[in-house]
Amino acid sequence: MKKTLAASLLLTGVLAGCGSSEEEGSNSSSSEDLSLLESIQEEGVIKVGTEGTYAPFTFHDESDALTGYDVEVMNEIAERMGVEVEYNETQWDSMFEGLNSERFDVIANQVGINDERLETYDFSEPYTLSSAVVVVPEDNSEVSAFEDIEGKQSAQSLTSNYADIATEYGAELVQVEGLAQAIELIKTGRAEVTVNDKLAILDFQKQQPDAGIKIAAEESDVSESAFMFRQGNEELVEEFNKHLADMKEDGTLTEISEEWFGEDVSQ
Repeated sequence: MKKTLAASLLLTGVLAGCGSSEEEGSNSSSSEDLSLLESIQEEGVIKVGTEGTYAPFTFHDESDALTGYDVEVMNEIAERMGVEVEYNETQWDSMFEGLNSERFDVIANQVGINDERLETYDFSEPYTLSSAVVVVPEDNSEVSAFEDIEGKQSAQSLTSNYADIATEYGAELVQVEGLAQAIELIKTGRAEVTVNDKLAILDFQKQQPDAGIKIAAEESDVSESAFMFRQGNEELVEEFNKHLADMKEDGTLTEISEEWFGEDVSQ
């Protein structure tokens, strides 16, 4: 009798142990089956990769707080999602590595949409549109189109795409280290024009309204920047797109854009 009772208790214990194991396995499996969006919602945190050194998009202000156009747009989306943002600052190449290795859920850093990236990643709807522009002294009346820069001296960083554009239109390149030096050269007459990114120029004019320059021409081809995700996370992309659409409709995205650039660069 005692042996029978002992055997019954042992069997009950084994079955209980099996049930516990199966239950744990079921919980583990259900956790693993969560989509990225569901995991973010469950944890209440979205992990964002960014540079933190790319003004006016993502940089540190005088109080060392992370700020910028991209940061404000990302913060607004997170608030509408009901989650906190965990920013992970790193260099450009490391941002992509961090996304690939799942250390980040999304990248917010003015990543341009192009065919090569679309082969590997998914993008939200664009929240920034920009184009190449020709910049001249504000009293210049000779240049009103890209074709007008033929034969003129254009201050350019030689490794940039904008140097290639200036060359395509027949400009003679004058090498500079960056935008500030390019502006200085055209203001002092050591160059006649510069070709650059419209957003960079708008930011420069906002920071230095008395710089004495103007945008004389703008290319019709527009580049689009958006949030970038690993492929296979369609629900998260759709969530971002929903909030971006709402932000466009209620004017929030326009307000953030005008705060940083003086005009709406989101559409």
